[in-house]
Amino acid sequence: MKLCSACLLGVKCRFDGAGKPNEIIIALSKKEHFLPVCPEQLGGLSTPRRPAEIRGSKVITDLEEDLTPQFNRGAEEVLKLAKHYEITEAILKQRSPSCGCGKVHDGTFSGKIIKGDGITAALLKKNGISVISEEEL
Repeated sequence: MKLCSACLLGVKCRFDGAGKPNEIIIALSKKEHFLPVCPEQLGGLSTPRRPAEIRGSKVITDLEEDLTPQFNRGAEEVLKLAKHYEITEAILKQRSPSCGCGKVHDGTFSGKIIKGDGITAALLKKNGISVISEEEL
C-alpha cells in the first residue's frame, strides 16, 4: 500500500474545493492499494479554504494568516497513518505547501515555483518514506 494525495484520486479536498484527478494514478489505483490523505483536512482546515504557500518556515494564506500549526498537525497525522500501515512510499501532489516534492510556490502568491518540499513531504522523507510527485510517474 502507498500513501497518495487524495486530490490526485479525484477527492474534492483542495483549497478551492476541487480535486485534481490524475489519470495515471487512477489507473494505478485499480491495480495497487492507495491510502488517500489530505494533510490540510487532517490538520483541521476546511474545504474550501484560503490559498496558502510556504514563506520561510511558516505556511501563510494570501491574507497573511499563519496556518503553520494546522499544516504541522496534518503532516504528523499523515506520518501516524504511514507508520500504522507500515507504508514506505508516497505519491504526493507537486507544488502543494503540504505535499510538494522538490517544487513549491515561493510564498509570494505570484505563481513562481522554487525548489523545496511541502510540510508533509519533508516530514515523510525525514522519517524514511520515499516520496515522489505525480509528475515523476
